[in-house]
Order: sequence, then C-alpha cells, then structure tokens
Amino acid sequence: MALASRFSLALLGALLFTPLAFAADATALLPFASDEGLVRLARSPAKADFAALANQFEAQSNGAFCGPTTAAIVLNAVHGHNPDRPRDHRRLQAADLQFVPAGFDLSLPRYTQDNVIDKGAKTRAQVLGEPVLINGKTVQDFGYQTRQLDEMLRANGLATRLVIVDDALPEDGIRADLIRNLQHADDYAIVTYKRSAVGQTGGGHISPLGAYDLQTDSFLVLDVNPGSAGWVWMPATVLIQGMRSFDMLENRGYILVSPP
Repeated sequence: MALASRFSLALLGALLFTPLAFAADATALLPFASDEGLVRLARSPAKADFAALANQFEAQSNGAFCGPTTAAIVLNAVHGHNPDRPRDHRRLQAADLQFVPAGFDLSLPRYTQDNVIDKGAKTRAQVLGEPVLINGKTVQDFGYQTRQLDEMLRANGLATRLVIVDDALPEDGIRADLIRNLQHADDYAIVTYKRSAVGQTGGGHISPLGAYDLQTDSFLVLDVNPGSAGWVWMPATVLIQGMRSFDMLENRGYILVSPP
C-alpha cells in the first residue's frame, strides 16, 4: 500500500475512534506539533480562525511584547491584504536604503509589534518597564494588563468585548463564549493567562486562540513565544484556571475581537 494511502487510513481511523490516551490526563498540555496535536486540529469543530492567524503569525521580539505581537497578528488577519495598513519604517536602517531608487517605499503595509503600540494609551517605555504610579505606588508594569490590551486594540480600530475572568464567572459560560468565537471566521479570541497556573514556566502571558477540540475539551493556544512553550492544546479547565489568576489590579481574562 502506498505511503499516502496508509496515512489517509491512519488519519481516518484517528478521526473515527478516540484513543484512551486523550483522556488519560485532563491537565496535560499537548504540543501542537505532534501526531495527536494535528489530529485534534483535523477533527476540530471550531477552527474558523486558524488559517488566517497561522498565515499572519510571528514570534514576539522581546519578553514584554506578547501583547503587541498578538495584536499585530490579529490586526493583520482582520485586514488581510488591505494596502491601507500602516508601514513601519523603523525596521529599516539608513544603510538599508542607500541603493533604493528615489521615491520607492521598501517597507510593506503591515501592522507590527512596534507600530500597534503607538495608538494606545500605554507608551512603549511603560511596556518595557518605565515606572508608573498604580494605586499610589511606583511600580514597573511590564507588558500589558488585559484592560490595557483591550484599550490598545480599540485604539487601533478594532471592535472588542472584554471579559475579566473573576471568581464568579461560570466555567461553562467562558467555554461556550470562546467556542462560539472560534466557529466563525473574521472574529478572533485573545487570552491573557498566568503561565505558572497552567503548568508552564513564567508569569503573565498573552496569545490568540486557534481552535477547540470537542473530544478532549481543549483549546489550541497559538503561543507567540514559540521558543518558550510553543503552540499547545490546553484543556479548557486549565486555560480558564490560568485566566482566573490575579494581575496587578484584577484578574486576567479574554478579549473577543472583530472588525470595526
């Protein structure tokens, strides 16, 4: 039998039958780049956003930029090939332009991790640790809190719905809200969570969601720091636990994004 045929039969079998291993550990994070991870995506009933996000995906350029990176990915997915997207000339050095014909713009229309910050209330310096006053105390507020990210997304022209996952918010409602979003194209779900609360190393983190697998009740987190954790299937209960963690002023949560 040809290799392609054997692969097709194996994939069909995986889609029709549920290996007991899927339910063996409800808290385990499964790497997307695994045979089982790819099977979950193939059978997912809620993956309308995956292709657009994967096509625009990029890794964060520094440890504080998970928010801006997620914002850039989502904005580029929303606006597709719109030539009116901003051009970020800061990525080209003066020496890069010495042989470029006069009047030719070498930059590309694209939202970047750098230019999405410009329209938000939080400055680049503050994102990178410039001390700020919070509740009467001078602190370093690296990156973005959930509400700060929501403001930045709206400042860049997106329509958003912010949900803070406090202790009173039912798990079933959170799950259903995220699944509905992932079943429809052209709107996106961004999650903010604490890495140590989901079994990873690190503090607060932000990434978009790519899909949901009903059979294992898990979400595909498109981690924007692939060098740290990579894309993973995360059980819904674990992800919600990570979102239900306290940040500097309130719990973390999620943001549902749509075109203006």
